[in-house]
Amino acid sequence: ERERNTCRYKLNSSSCMGAMKTRSASAGRWVNEVVSFVVFCLLDIMDYLLCLLYKTADFLLEAEWKPCYCLSPRKLITASRGNILLSHNNCESKILTVSPLQQLSGRSKIELEEISETLYSRPSLLSDLSKLSVNDLTKWVVNMTRSHSDCGEIKISKKRRKTMKLSFTVVEMLQGKIRPQNLSRQVSRWSDCDCGFCTCWNSTCVKDQYLFVKTQFPKGNSGNEDVLFIHGFISSSAFWTETVFPRLSKSKYRLFAVDLLGFGKSPKPADSLYTMREHVEMIEKSVLLRHNVKSFHIVAHSLGCILAFGLVAKHGGSIKSLTLLAPPYHPVPTTEAEPRQYVMKKVAPRRIWPPIAFGASMACWYEHISRTICLLICKNHRLWQFLAKLITRNNRTVNFLIEGFMCHTHNAAWHTLHNIICGVGSKLDSYLDIVRDKLKCNVAIFHGRDDEVVPVECSYNVQSRIPRARVKVVENKDHITLVVGRQVEFAKELEEIWKSSSC
Repeated sequence: ERERNTCRYKLNSSSCMGAMKTRSASAGRWVNEVVSFVVFCLLDIMDYLLCLLYKTADFLLEAEWKPCYCLSPRKLITASRGNILLSHNNCESKILTVSPLQQLSGRSKIELEEISETLYSRPSLLSDLSKLSVNDLTKWVVNMTRSHSDCGEIKISKKRRKTMKLSFTVVEMLQGKIRPQNLSRQVSRWSDCDCGFCTCWNSTCVKDQYLFVKTQFPKGNSGNEDVLFIHGFISSSAFWTETVFPRLSKSKYRLFAVDLLGFGKSPKPADSLYTMREHVEMIEKSVLLRHNVKSFHIVAHSLGCILAFGLVAKHGGSIKSLTLLAPPYHPVPTTEAEPRQYVMKKVAPRRIWPPIAFGASMACWYEHISRTICLLICKNHRLWQFLAKLITRNNRTVNFLIEGFMCHTHNAAWHTLHNIICGVGSKLDSYLDIVRDKLKCNVAIFHGRDDEVVPVECSYNVQSRIPRARVKVVENKDHITLVVGRQVEFAKELEEIWKSSSC
């Protein structure tokens, strides 16, 4: 009887503890929701005020008004209002141009599919809340209370517009950016860094503009296999060259690590939209064509995984293996009317906790707040690097991570974030189907268990789409330490993948 009473006591205690944890978690989610709502409403106001401030500053410092994406749409664009038309085909929109071909440098159209509407359609929290019906609001409250994984995700009413609406300011910006890129003109805005490191690409001949590519060849250039390394968002080729490359110095492979367009030492044109086409074409021009690469392995991290899929779509028969690290794949429900908005809310959920979600939301939802962050950090990266060297006693690992994080322009980061991560990221299903159905190469996926930037579920989502893909979850590692800190082990894993793919 005593044992029975003891068991009952333990069961009751466990139940009470479980109930307390559930109530605490629910209370924590409510606090996070309420505080986040207040904070992001204030940020909505701040971004509007910064918009006016930057317009004035741009006019005073650069003698011209600079269009931005934050203005609300007024009415549909028609043929009589400019060079850009809005056409509709099966509810899909495209931007067509009627400008002379020479103005477009041989391009007769730009498809709206390359330009994510999240650039110019980022409704405020109050605007989102106003779209909720009573039933939607009730479901949102219930879901927030019951589900931690989907806490606070607002389910917008299905009564959504079927066509895109663009403001004339957006059209003005797009028209300005699709003109031939003149890389010889001054590209640094007053809010961008103009140091030698950030503008070194502009000192060479215009016709020879390439991405910065760090190479490592076997002695005598005898390598018979090539490997392309693609870094992630706001990073650089140093993510690979400072970690994996030294561990592969005796390998038989030719290694290529690129600074993506807009990052590191690569070109940062102010009139680029940083679309998938532009990123992929620059990689082709700078690596595949310039170094006569016919077949190659790909190793890609985070954002680089999306660009790797773009290369796969064009060069599928040349891919020998595909190694993905933390691929940001968020499957979009078939019933979702706005897939790019859905992905944006997954990437940047507008929450103050965890801190990584707050940082992502600041960068993704607020054009002018994110420009201010770049003004404080990127423009002054030499100061921050100097302080980091003093504090860390010249720790090279910290220095190259800071260098990759800070050496970019706001224009490059903003457009890449929206056009690639949100835009192309919303339609990755078609790319994954190409890998599954048309390619026979090995697909290996690595993910850190503690990754707060890209959830582990993203890698399993890729595997569900490509059953032959092998997923390895590395315990006690996050988005960065998945490579940094375990480079010796990772280099060995890469060599095993390449060796098995070459048989």
